Amino acid sequence: MPEPSDPFTSVLVGFAAELRAAGLTAGTGDVLTYFAAMTPLDPTDLVDLYWAGRATLVSRHEDQGVYDQVFRSYFLGADAPAKSQLVLRAQSVAEAEAELVMPATEPGPEEDQDQPHLGWMASGADALKHRSFTACTPAELAALHRIMTRMRLTPPRRRTRRTRPAAAGSEPDMRATIRESMRMHGEPPGRLFFRQRKTKLRPLILILDVSGSMADYSRHLLQFAHTARHSAARVEVFCFGTRLSRITKELAHQRVDVALEEAARTVVDWDGGTRIGASLDKFVRKWGRGGLCRGGVVVICSDGLDRGDPEVLANAMERLARLCHRIVWLNPHKGDDRDFRPSTLGMMVAAPHIDLLLSGHDLASLEELAGLLPALN
Repeated sequence: MPEPSDPFTSVLVGFAAELRAAGLTAGTGDVLTYFAAMTPLDPTDLVDLYWAGRATLVSRHEDQGVYDQVFRSYFLGADAPAKSQLVLRAQSVAEAEAELVMPATEPGPEEDQDQPHLGWMASGADALKHRSFTACTPAELAALHRIMTRMRLTPPRRRTRRTRPAAAGSEPDMRATIRESMRMHGEPPGRLFFRQRKTKLRPLILILDVSGSMADYSRHLLQFAHTARHSAARVEVFCFGTRLSRITKELAHQRVDVALEEAARTVVDWDGGTRIGASLDKFVRKWGRGGLCRGGVVVICSDGLDRGDPEVLANAMERLARLCHRIVWLNPHKGDDRDFRPSTLGMMVAAPHIDLLLSGHDLASLEELAGLLPALN
């Protein structure tokens, strides 16, 4: 426990007093638990201060909105009492933008009931999402990575040949009808039974360019692939520079840092040259024809700077388009330009076979891909 002369002690005690003044029931035992929770943490980190206090000082769900207001005024307000006693790290501001974006739990009396009120730091986090990965500081990249871990990718669904019982439909369930008739000693059943086709998620295949020209984006795209690997049912991940490497197994680790280290050991041509055509041709011949991408969505992340034979790339893209359901291409050079036209030879060769072209240069474009995936039918 900190010594009484420690300014950190007076900061937490003062914060608890502000909460009690606002109507929260934060007793002495709760404050001591708050101290115990903050002992192994960083007292200059807004994220640690917020979540440790919320976990120990808030006992009712309806008090979360009041806690947010008091925390904002006590630590971040123009005349915040904590500013004169505690120096907060600059990095914690960016991390707070990622951790503390949340909807308010209870709307105020003058707020519109139909319009959800975004929590504090929402506007800053939104601006951070639209900042290019190349323009972000290390602290901002850490904040973006925290946001990325909460993303969920849902590939589109397709109807299978198998059926299941349904309340209504056009296909009668003869087996259920006969079973019900036998149960009633041969009498016609009192209701009709139907079946309908089952649906399941389409496979999602990510093929990431980790060559030298993509060095500013490759790690962030790999983190995005790790998120996809743990949010969807069937996800396969490949990397290529001058050769193709399958890293689905390496990204299976729950901790993203460990998973990326395993992937880095597997990919031997990291930050090297680029042979998109040869890599896609190998994917089609070795995995595509075996049914890995049959009916699936293939997402290729590359800037299109190919040093190989354009004819090999054209043939590989044509074969891939026949095997999969949709091809999505992420090109960081596109940026926010909606009138973007491919200028590199590789992109011009691949363009006729691309169903959707996005940028992938910032978190907002990756969230756009996540939102468009379910509709790629």
